Amino acid sequence: MNPVEITTVAAPVLHTDFSALKLFLEAHFVVQLVMAGLVLASVWSWAIIAEKMLLLARTKRQADGFEQRFWSGQSLEELFHSIGKQPASSMAALFVAAMREWKRSVESTPKPLAGLQMRVEKVLDVALSREIDVLERRLLFLATVGSTAPFIGLFGTVWGIITSFQAIAMAKTTSLSVVAPGIAEALLATALGLLAAIPAVIFYNKFTHEVSRHAQRLESFADEFSAILSRQLDARS
Repeated sequence: MNPVEITTVAAPVLHTDFSALKLFLEAHFVVQLVMAGLVLASVWSWAIIAEKMLLLARTKRQADGFEQRFWSGQSLEELFHSIGKQPASSMAALFVAAMREWKRSVESTPKPLAGLQMRVEKVLDVALSREIDVLERRLLFLATVGSTAPFIGLFGTVWGIITSFQAIAMAKTTSLSVVAPGIAEALLATALGLLAAIPAVIFYNKFTHEVSRHAQRLESFADEFSAILSRQLDARS
């Protein structure tokens, strides 16, 4: 036997498929559940991310348009009737809610009722909280995925390593062909955990910041609009 043949016999080449799908199909049932859960969490997170990006962009664009109309010099009555009963933006919703309370109180009696200013401010606070709740909806899921996905992936990693040690004990050898599958599925579980967690954390922080900025913008508008109504109330007294 020549040296080439000896080398070929002594060091056979391993043809093992380490693709993600193959590792998932051959993984332990518990690790499969972990991987499937992480993939579903990642897909749902990206769906929420896409929806929130569109929603916040549309909200900002609508707020810019409403503020331009509000400060254009158009009367409050004309603006109120032009918006109608279904305001298209969060800022318009605050305006409509306050104007409804104002009109109900002013039109019911020739003289403004006592406590009208306080009622208008309460209505603005309630409307503001409602609009912020809409923007914050499903952000808790991103926070949950960002904080728990790495630990769920770590659980799959630990289980995969346990599977590797069991394979070593059964085969009574530490060859790469015995150890590699369990280690590979363990690392895949870790990777899926990070894949789900990292975008969730990044976009949760981004969206929280943008919602906070929009909330401050709505609060400023509510204060300005409340001051305008207060001046009109003083003029009618």
